[in-house]
Amino acid sequence: MGKNKQFVEKVTAMEDNFAQWYTDVVKQADLVDYGSVRGTMIIRPYGYAIWENIRDILDKKIKETGHQNMYFPMFIPESLLQKEKDHIEGFAPEVAWVTHGGSEELQERLVVRPTSEVLFAEHYSKIIHSYRDLPKLYNQWSNVVRWEKTTRPFLRSLEFLWQEGHTCHATDADAAEETIKMLEVYASVCEDYLAVPVLKGTKTEKEKFAGAKYTLTIESLMHDGKALQTGTSHHLGTGFAEAFDIRYTDEQGEQKPVHQTSWGITTRLIGALIMVHGDNRGLVVPPKIAPTQLMIVPIAQHKEGVLDFAYNLQANLQSIARVDIDASDKMPGWKFNEYEMKGIPLRLEVGPKDIEKNQVVLVRRDTGEKSFVKIEQLKAVIPDLLEDIQNSLLLKARTHQQEKTNTAKTMVEFKEVLEKNPGFIKAMWCGDLSCEETIKEETSASSRCIPFEQVSVSDTCVCCGGKAKQLVYWAKAY
Repeated sequence: MGKNKQFVEKVTAMEDNFAQWYTDVVKQADLVDYGSVRGTMIIRPYGYAIWENIRDILDKKIKETGHQNMYFPMFIPESLLQKEKDHIEGFAPEVAWVTHGGSEELQERLVVRPTSEVLFAEHYSKIIHSYRDLPKLYNQWSNVVRWEKTTRPFLRSLEFLWQEGHTCHATDADAAEETIKMLEVYASVCEDYLAVPVLKGTKTEKEKFAGAKYTLTIESLMHDGKALQTGTSHHLGTGFAEAFDIRYTDEQGEQKPVHQTSWGITTRLIGALIMVHGDNRGLVVPPKIAPTQLMIVPIAQHKEGVLDFAYNLQANLQSIARVDIDASDKMPGWKFNEYEMKGIPLRLEVGPKDIEKNQVVLVRRDTGEKSFVKIEQLKAVIPDLLEDIQNSLLLKARTHQQEKTNTAKTMVEFKEVLEKNPGFIKAMWCGDLSCEETIKEETSASSRCIPFEQVSVSDTCVCCGGKAKQLVYWAKAY
């Protein structure tokens, strides 16, 4: 490894220990630091800049679909949370309670929000009266707290950032349309911007959101063959409307409950980005969400004219890419390793000999490929390279997902696949909860989704051998 050995040794090889590799990359790429409370994380500027880009892209799409942003308090009275029985039972193990204000014990405990359905529901009950008030299309960007037993930065932490949309509609059909519409928005963000391919489908009854009529999900496959739920959209039906008395008067003067949805994605997407695209040199960030798309590294910058030339390049290229320059006194090799670790899509190297030849060196982060480009060609070449990197990352991830998607017709085949080539397993299911639980108990794989596009790979359930009802994608998951 030569001069890079010491730097590379800071990251465990993903083939040796994927979990440690992930932790090493998160730390060495300067994405997070650990908070003083177990399971919390400090999102460092580079990690937060990636989140901001994801957030801004999604926020624009949310507003384009007619939604408005608002904000609710983080505290929920216990009595309010208890109003929707299924909901509180689903979240009870994860809630954090506030019992004291200053030195005084509170008369009623408060929950630090794990999600905000009940807050929105209470508010909607006050502001919705007529069919003219519908639909209500609201979203909030906030933090939530869930007291997880096992934590890992971005994937599971006690506190994380997200957006949560909560909407009210006059009919079940309108709510169903909203539920699928927002799932498609999430799929677009993942595939078109993060270059993370997704499977779209419905969660089983066991896996659906507590209190929902049904849950739609997008599922992605990580490099190690484990699945990650990258976004969910819930049709809540009228359960919260009945519990919180959210009713409207229709055109015939009849009182009816509203039909609700909720949907959200979180900073978990950064974890997905790391585990789908990263390699043993660190992060690989898709250009569309990279805070810096092109890093200029001057070579022999102490020589006359080199830094001026590099700064002029930066100024001239700002119109076509997000460009930064490292003019620090660190050695070029250190800089190369640093920006490879951070996954910056393109590196531009320029030194005295390059200036003489009126050229620069461009280096791709995804493939390591180097090319010599004339100065006057940069504005044409750089956008094309960034687009090719973006497309190549998605193609590579899709190919990986396809190679790690297998079919199983029996439990013997199911277990063999998990052992030899872990990933998504397509298998038929009878629809019985006991079979779903048996599969989880015997293999640690859970149902990830019932895909919208159904095909039959067998007439019988993979678990019990009874009549098959539907195809399900299964996988071990984060």
